[in-house]
Parts: sequence; structure tokens; C-alpha cells
Amino acid sequence: MRSHPGGEAHSRRLLELAALPPGASVLDMGAGAGETLTLLRSLGYAARGIDREPRAEDVESGDFLHAPFPDGSFDAVISQCAFFVSGDQRRALREACRILKDGGKLLLSDVFTEAPEAPLRAADFEILYAEDMTAVWREYFLEALWRGDRLCCDIPKGKSSYWLLIARKDG
Repeated sequence: MRSHPGGEAHSRRLLELAALPPGASVLDMGAGAGETLTLLRSLGYAARGIDREPRAEDVESGDFLHAPFPDGSFDAVISQCAFFVSGDQRRALREACRILKDGGKLLLSDVFTEAPEAPLRAADFEILYAEDMTAVWREYFLEALWRGDRLCCDIPKGKSSYWLLIARKDG
């Protein structure tokens, strides 16, 4: 699993930090090839995945900026290196909040061009855990460029950072 910085190890770390209950309903926003979706299901979560360009049969086709799910549908949302590439990170955060149950958790690792606190607070999230993973992101980019791999996102102009975050929906 190398479709995002840190691969499966970061996915597992997000899940460990979030301490989701067994059987929790989890949506992977930006599920791509379904690697995290497969991991979630193997760990006993009721998992679904959505992506504009799904690369696996069990990933649903759809725009997660306008997710086709009712309010409060999921216990958790996970997204790795997808909100930034959506072109509207703040909208993605608001949509994640909308489809989460009250107290639901967001498990996020992504690029930010500003400190993550402001956009998360604006979307009604409380940050429970934040870790700057910029060094890992840079290493991932260099390795991917060297191998000629498809990258999760373009390098943004100006100052940017990569964060691993656990946040809870206020309310």
C-alpha cells in the first residue's frame, strides 16, 4: 500500500489512535484502489469507500465533496491524501462532518497549506491528536518521483505541510 505517504503503517496508526469500537461504520473518502477499505474490513469494521475515479470494484463511484449519504451516516471517516487533491479541502472537511454521527471521528492524513486547526475548527471538528508528518511526505515524494510512480497529489506552491490528525465532530 504505497498510494499515500506512510502506506498501510499510517492507516493502522490512524486506526489505533482513533480507538474505534469493533464493528464501527467507516467511510473511506477518496478510497482509490480500495487498499484501506480492504484493511478496514479485515479488522472488522463496516466499511465503505467512495472515489471520483474508483480503481477497485468495491469502491463506489462518487464525488465525496457531495457525498451521497444522509447526515449522520457514519461513526468515522478516514481520508488519506485526498481532501487536498479534491480542490476544496474546506468543503471536504464540512462534508465529512455532515455525514458523521455526533461525536464521530475523522481520521485524516493530508497536505495543508495553512495550519490545520483553523479549517478543522471551521468545519466543527475538535482536534484530538495532531502530528506533523511533513518529513515523511517529502521522503514519499522523492521516492515516488525517483521510481516514476503516480503521486497522490501535486506539490503545492508556497509553504505546505503534511499532517496526521484525529478529530471529533462537535455536537
